[in-house]
Amino acid sequence: MTDYGVIVLGGGAPGDTPQREPELAGQTVVVIGGSAGIGFETARRARTEGAQVILTGRNPDRLEGAALELGAKRSLAFDANDPAAVERFFQEVPAPIDHVLVTAGGPRYGPLLDMSKDDVQRALSEHVAVALDVARNAVGKMRPGGTLLLMGGTGARRISRALGMASAATAVLPPFTAALALELAPVRVNLIAAGFVDTPLSASLLGDGLEARREELRTTLPIGRVVGPADVAALAVHIMTNEALTGATYDIDGGQQFVA
Repeated sequence: MTDYGVIVLGGGAPGDTPQREPELAGQTVVVIGGSAGIGFETARRARTEGAQVILTGRNPDRLEGAALELGAKRSLAFDANDPAAVERFFQEVPAPIDHVLVTAGGPRYGPLLDMSKDDVQRALSEHVAVALDVARNAVGKMRPGGTLLLMGGTGARRISRALGMASAATAVLPPFTAALALELAPVRVNLIAAGFVDTPLSASLLGDGLEARREELRTTLPIGRVVGPADVAALAVHIMTNEALTGATYDIDGGQQFVA
């Protein structure tokens, strides 16, 4: 009779769980718009991966609560649409910064003919203007290989009356991201294009229609559930840690753009 032994590859004892080093250990992540939703969940995810986080937001009370919950290194309340406030913030933040996520700002929906010239200009330029203000003030303090990560949407993939100017506004962001990546190199620049994400912002936009929208997505999306902030946060942290990624756009919508 042959006696077959057991060979354990890697030298660990049976039942041992391999230990993984935190992917952002010792790094600093700045989240512009980090008091709720995608920004807050990304900051939480970064903390679990060993990062120090710095949060900003417009609402001081909500920001203070978020910073306390996460154990943030520091936080500061200001409006990211104010270039002078953005400049002051980055002057005060100590170097080095490893990653910056910009989630400030939201989509503008509504019929095109109801929009004034100023409304159109704000809708088309708001995300780009904020990103440029952040980029020009942060880049001198960012380490090579770090990333400036922007948030957009998948609205440009499908045109509809309901989306209005939002489709044009999101269509601008992928080529803008690619061009900015060339200018800021070796700092990396990437864009997350999200579909519907179940956040407080979505709740405020949909009001009483929120639960109906959730149920519609549960029954139509290929993934069979609604995309949440934690899903986007996982993608954001992956982009931060993979230093081969720059100038690219990453969709996260659960397959929403492929279904009617």
